Amino acid sequence: MSSDSIPLIASRCHAAGDPIHLLCYFAPEADKEFTSAGLEPGHMGYFAGRAAPLGRASSAAVAAAFFNFNPALVARHLPRAWDLAPPERVTEARLTAVDRALHRILGAETVRGPQVAEAARLARTAAEACAPEGRPLYAAHAELAWPREPHLVLWHALTLLREHRGDGHIAALVGHGVGAVAALITDTATGQSLFTAEQVRVHRDWSVADWEAETAALTEAGVLDAAGRLSAAGRELRSRIEAATDAAAAPPYRALGAEPAERLIGLCTPLRDTVAASGELPRNDTADRPARG
Repeated sequence: MSSDSIPLIASRCHAAGDPIHLLCYFAPEADKEFTSAGLEPGHMGYFAGRAAPLGRASSAAVAAAFFNFNPALVARHLPRAWDLAPPERVTEARLTAVDRALHRILGAETVRGPQVAEAARLARTAAEACAPEGRPLYAAHAELAWPREPHLVLWHALTLLREHRGDGHIAALVGHGVGAVAALITDTATGQSLFTAEQVRVHRDWSVADWEAETAALTEAGVLDAAGRLSAAGRELRSRIEAATDAAAAPPYRALGAEPAERLIGLCTPLRDTVAASGELPRNDTADRPARG
C-alpha cells in the first residue's frame, strides 16, 4: 500500500473511532458526572470537560481553540466553571463518565476483551506519534496521564487523534479563508454533518441574523447556490479543506503503518457500530452516509 493512501486511511480511522470518543459528550453518564463534580448541566460540561486539559483557560482562549461556537456562549460558562470544579476534577469526571458509558454500551466482556486491548495498543502507538506544534488542544490533552485500563487507553488515544485532527482542520479552514459560521454552513450543506443546519445554528448559539448574513455572503461569493446548496465552487472548496485536513492528520498513521492502521479500523468498526446502535449519539436522518464529527 503506497504512502499516498495514508491520508485516506487517516480519514477512515477518524470515521471508525470518533463515535467512540463522542460518548464523552452525549452519553447520559457525562452530564451526571459533571454535575456531580459541581458543574451546571448542559453546555458547561462540554466546554469545561474538553477545555480542562488547558487549565483555567479563559473563555476567549477556549472559543478560539474550539473555533465555531459563538464566543458569547462560551463566556456564559467559562471561566466561571473553574470556580465550581477545578480542571483536574473535571478531567476525572469525564474519564469516569466514559468508563461507565463504555461498560454499559459495549458490555463488560467486550470492554475486557482482546480486541479492545489490541485496538488500544495500536491507537496509542499512533497517538504518541502526533506532533504538538500548532496543535493546542492535542498538546494539552497529550499532557494528561494515560489511563491504565485498555478501554480507557483506547478512548484517550482516539481523543488525542481527534484533537490532533481537529486542530489541523481549523488550520485548513483558516488557511482557506473560511470563518466559524461559514464553516458550519458549508459543512451542513454537504449533507454529511452530524446535525442539520438549524440544529448546528442553535447548538453553536449563532443568531438567525448571523446565519442569514453569512449565507448571503457565501451565496454572493458563489460558494452556495440560490437554494442554499453547495455550488460546484463550494464543493471544490470543501474538498480542498478535507484533503488538507486528511494530509495534516496523516503523520501518526504513517508512523503506525498502513497495515496496522487498517487493523485499527477493523477493530474499531464493530465498536463504533455498537455505539451508533445504542442511540446515544445525535443523528441527522438527512445525511447520506455516517457523519463526520
